[in-house]
Amino acid sequence: MLGVCYYPEHWREEKIREDVLRMRDLGIEKVRVGEFAWSYFEPRPGEFRWQRFDTFFQLAQEEGLQVIFGTPTATPPRWLIDRDPTILPLDKGGRVRKFGSRRHYCFSHPGYREEVRRIVTLLGERYGERPALVGWQTDNEYGCHDTVRCYCDRCKMAFREWLKERYGDIDTLNQAWGTVFWSQRYNSFDEIELPNLIVTEPNPSHLLDYFRFASHQVVLFNRSQVEILRKLSPGRFITHNCVGGFTDFDHFALSEDLDFITWDSYPLGHALELSREVELGMIDCRVGHPDLVALVHDLYRGVGRGRFGVMEQQVGPVNWAPYNTSPRQGMVRLWTWEAIAHGAELVSYFRWRQVPFAQEQMHSGLLCPDSTPCASFEEVKKVSEELQRVSLPPTERGPIALLFDYEAAWVFGVQPHGERVFYSDLVFRFYTALRRLGFDIDILPQGASLKEYKLVVVPSLPIVSERVLSSLQGVKGMVVFGPRSGSKTENFHIPSSLPPGLLQAILPLRVTGVESLPPLIEKVYWRGKEYPAGIWREWVYTSLQPEMVFGDGKGAAFRKGNYYYLAFWPEVELLVDFFERITQELGLCPVRLPDELRIRRRGNLIFAFNFGSQALEAPVSKEVSFIIGEKMLPPCEVAVWKEERL
Repeated sequence: MLGVCYYPEHWREEKIREDVLRMRDLGIEKVRVGEFAWSYFEPRPGEFRWQRFDTFFQLAQEEGLQVIFGTPTATPPRWLIDRDPTILPLDKGGRVRKFGSRRHYCFSHPGYREEVRRIVTLLGERYGERPALVGWQTDNEYGCHDTVRCYCDRCKMAFREWLKERYGDIDTLNQAWGTVFWSQRYNSFDEIELPNLIVTEPNPSHLLDYFRFASHQVVLFNRSQVEILRKLSPGRFITHNCVGGFTDFDHFALSEDLDFITWDSYPLGHALELSREVELGMIDCRVGHPDLVALVHDLYRGVGRGRFGVMEQQVGPVNWAPYNTSPRQGMVRLWTWEAIAHGAELVSYFRWRQVPFAQEQMHSGLLCPDSTPCASFEEVKKVSEELQRVSLPPTERGPIALLFDYEAAWVFGVQPHGERVFYSDLVFRFYTALRRLGFDIDILPQGASLKEYKLVVVPSLPIVSERVLSSLQGVKGMVVFGPRSGSKTENFHIPSSLPPGLLQAILPLRVTGVESLPPLIEKVYWRGKEYPAGIWREWVYTSLQPEMVFGDGKGAAFRKGNYYYLAFWPEVELLVDFFERITQELGLCPVRLPDELRIRRRGNLIFAFNFGSQALEAPVSKEVSFIIGEKMLPPCEVAVWKEERL
């Protein structure tokens, strides 16, 4: 269950032997290595050195550690770049992104893809059937540092071929893109450029297709590695470590070739990127947001078809956030148990030892550079001991599904129509409201089977297909749609029947106008209570009586049978009240939790987490025997107890 990220190429062999023994004694079972070591393996073309990794594998086998090998393709070596500088990607401004850090390659470059197949084959042949090897990680953090979308000539040529396959002929593309506007008509696919370095905003259909293409290139790049590793290393899992909250490529599509998904969890780093909220005191800069990490756990559990893990877990200050704070005592342990509660099969800490050189020397590890244990070392030891007395059941399907769609994020990004109109923000509002009511949430892709869920939440789904409509029509419980759902066709046009397009089969209404607003400028009224609103509002024409109204008396939310439509950007407080009422109507049992307390069920176990600065009481209705902790949770503490079932 517990792992650590380690870099044998950074340390002397005698230090590696010492480290392996300390890992074993700490309770570490899995060790990820190799993902940045290409220039160590192959310092010059065709010249190889393997000894340090051979030694590490042998030591791991002797001490019972399992190895996860990361393919080193995120960092092509300098000699390879010198041999073919066109491997380097171009940014949106047409500038070369030079050698000197990482992720300096273009996904579409055929020469680099061939080099990737070569090095992955060599590694698979040498280490693929070693007894200590348990799995592979492909590359590292696809797309990190804004590297999914390259604007080089090779991408342009590949994009044109992708468009030919998608549309067949240029007249069909012209119709789909609406190129009659602004005299954009094309006479051949060879005339089409990438959507950058133009005078004003690009054609939105052109841009959305480019986003789709770029996502597909990531999937193809990953697939080429997976095919080699399946052949050379049978019986080992293959995963990839994604970046939490990153939407530039479709992670559901990527995961189809993998055994499960992992992600890199930096609760403070990610929360502190929301620096405005931190500065206003809305987020504890040493604890993070109580729902931010949970949302990503649930997302990747859905992406991985029920399986996920954490490949990199923050253990101290990072080096890349606006503020790099230390976690409050107990938080590393809390984050570990939180991941396990959501079903993680692996929690791997980043990193074993803080490196005293190069870019990440300010990024903490479990050990200081001189090998002195850091504060989190003892927390990991405590988790390892606690795991020995907890029998973990499998996760179960929850009563509530939330649909997450990467293409929806792209649509919002192509034409947001205003400041702060972010798909991820809308998703987070719906998710955190449900969590504050004590619910477990399954996050699923569009088109997934929804028949068994009592509540399906769709924060927004701008493009609705017939397949998705059929899935939604099969829901026996309640379905709640957020704004902009059904607002675009597949080609990024406004539907001829107006939004919500195909959803009019279940919601007889038409959105006749929209506006983006400053935050909290509008009012919404529901059941005699006033709520602030802002960011987005829609005008709706329908014979349905409104369930909620705006300050001017116009309808803000509508219901037809078991379908709701919210024609505005809701605040969390409204959503908490709203979901509390409808879940009660559905026979569920909402439990209003304090803002800093969260719970999660895993089989018959219930986990409680205190993210606050004061002691809080776990929501236990009767006397139970606690496996970990107790009913009164001190700050940054965890409690686990068993739920009695009939």
